[in-house]
Amino acid sequence: MSDTEKPLLIKRYASRRLYNTETSDYVTLEDIAGFIRSGREVKIVDLKSGDDLTRQYLLQIVAEHESKGESVLPIAVLTDLVRSYTTQAQSVVPQFLAMSFDMLRDSQSKMMENFSTLPTPMNPMSGIEAMKRQQKAFLATMVPGWQPGDDGGEAPAAEPPKAELSADEKQELDDIRAQLADLKDKMSKLGQ
Repeated sequence: MSDTEKPLLIKRYASRRLYNTETSDYVTLEDIAGFIRSGREVKIVDLKSGDDLTRQYLLQIVAEHESKGESVLPIAVLTDLVRSYTTQAQSVVPQFLAMSFDMLRDSQSKMMENFSTLPTPMNPMSGIEAMKRQQKAFLATMVPGWQPGDDGGEAPAAEPPKAELSADEKQELDDIRAQLADLKDKMSKLGQ
C-alpha cells in the first residue's frame, strides 16, 4: 500500500498541537482540510491515550467553515441532524447520509466522464440525466415500494393488502403524501 493510500496519521499532543507524522511538522485545521480536499484520508489520534479524534476534528473543520459564511449545510439539514440524535431516526441518518454522499460522488464522476468523452460541445443534459437515474435508484432503495414512472415521476407500487387505518394513521399518511408531493414538485423544478 502506498503512502497516499494509507490514512495520513496526525498526532495531537497534550498542548493540543497537531503533528503530521509524514512530514514531521505541526499542522493546522486548515492544513488538514487541505489534505482531505486533495483526496487524502486522515486519521487524528491523541498521542497519550491513543483515542481516535478524527470525527471530533472533522466536525470542528465543518463548524469553522460554516461560521465563516461558507455555508454548505442549510439550517433545515442542521436542525434535522440535531433532531436525529434524540429520535429513532438516528439509526437511519448515518446510512442515509453515507449513501447520499456516495451518490453525489458517483454523479460527479459520471458527469465529468460524460463531459470528457463528448466529441461535441458540452451537453449538460447527459450529466443531469445520469444524476436523475441515480436519484431514482437511490429513492427506490431508501423508500420501500417507491418505483420511478415512465414520465420520471412516481409510479404507484403494487397494491399491498389493505388494512384498516386509524384516523391518526390516515392523517399521518396524508401528511407524508403532501410532503412527498412537495418534494417531487421541488425536484421537478430543479430539473427544468
